[in-house]
Amino acid sequence: MNWEQLLSLKRFGDLKKRDRKDQDANRIGFEVDYDRIIFSDSFRSLQDKTQVVPLSQTDFVHTRLTHSLEVSVVGRSLGRLVGAALLEKYPVLNELGYQSNDFGAIVASACLAHDIGNPPFGHSGEKAIGEYFSVGKGRRFKADLTPKEWEDLVSFEGNANGFAILTESRKGIKGGLRLSYATLGAFMKYPKESLPKKPTVHIIDKKYGFFQADKHVFQEIASELGLQRLRNNEVAYMRHPLAYLVEAADDICYTIIDFEDGINMGLIDEDFALEYLIKLVKDTINTEKYYQLSTKQDRLGYLRALAIGNLINEAVAVFLQNEEAILAGDYPISLLEKCAYEAQINDIIDISVSKIYKSKEVIEKEISGYSILAELLEVFINAINHKVLGQATNFDKLVIQLLPEKYQINHEDLYTRLLMICRFIAGMSDSGAILLHKKLRGISL
Repeated sequence: MNWEQLLSLKRFGDLKKRDRKDQDANRIGFEVDYDRIIFSDSFRSLQDKTQVVPLSQTDFVHTRLTHSLEVSVVGRSLGRLVGAALLEKYPVLNELGYQSNDFGAIVASACLAHDIGNPPFGHSGEKAIGEYFSVGKGRRFKADLTPKEWEDLVSFEGNANGFAILTESRKGIKGGLRLSYATLGAFMKYPKESLPKKPTVHIIDKKYGFFQADKHVFQEIASELGLQRLRNNEVAYMRHPLAYLVEAADDICYTIIDFEDGINMGLIDEDFALEYLIKLVKDTINTEKYYQLSTKQDRLGYLRALAIGNLINEAVAVFLQNEEAILAGDYPISLLEKCAYEAQINDIIDISVSKIYKSKEVIEKEISGYSILAELLEVFINAINHKVLGQATNFDKLVIQLLPEKYQINHEDLYTRLLMICRFIAGMSDSGAILLHKKLRGISL
């Protein structure tokens, strides 16, 4: 892989190459990507989607939207720092007009969109959709789908749904948000289809990145970017190098900020938590300044800033040390997996798992999400299938009217219909799913 190709400004439908040196200095194409994402309906819906604690009414807790904004800020710093070093290493990129800010804008845009496809109720939302098919009423469809189509559903993936949101064409709208291929490449943390499932321990094989319905779109982007095939007999490619920075930004934020949320919610004792954060910043902390801070919020804020700064510098260092291996597709782990702060990161994550992710409040509300999503899926799948088969009841007809217009198309293909309803449900906010569920059950009018 080579950087000139990986930094492609091409967008869906372009008939000629977009050269960086010809870009408007006041509105670079990579910055346009950021704007298009932030003004999209799907991004706005993240303000009411769970990040850590489902359905939490606590003011301190992050939503998917605030998390995504913070990840984009960290990603921008990562991209700029890496970009400055790469411009020194590869002078031809300077000659082509690229700047360090371009790398920052690409990574920030991909970070901004990294959770755009996640269903309501956090990661339990993905599992709820998958289990509707694997162990729920959706099992009846298995015989009528190909193995890869079935895997798309039983392992419903927010990353793949995000790719669909960013690239889906509709009547009058070709290529979805029409983002640059460089940004779409950086967004793809798992550039492979759903099967085979986890064939290796390579980071790319952890999940999948696109549905069968979007395979042709992905292959066009991968070809344009010059992504290297992971395995010749499968639709599986090596990552765009900047995807490692997107992943690192997400890892940094959820490690530190989820932990901070747990402290603010009282799930983690402040003194106990601060001890672990101090271990992460022991080489950069100004102890005199720290002990002058009188409130928990100020102490947390200071340690958070130091911790994020340390992890940014570490991720950049690891990336640059391994840049040639990453370009060659020969780097199978995340940037922070074997970094200098690995032990401290793992300690913090272990505490977050036991104190936050497995807290009674989280478990109780995730259970509610499972039942809500399963019932919504059954109602809408029945309605759209009955309509296509000419068997729609009056109730089915009313239900279909609740679907946005883009989802009311009579697809003859069963897989397309099932995926369409899954994506409709996944696009709901937490409160939107709860309210619609209540209305369908006659509880709220």
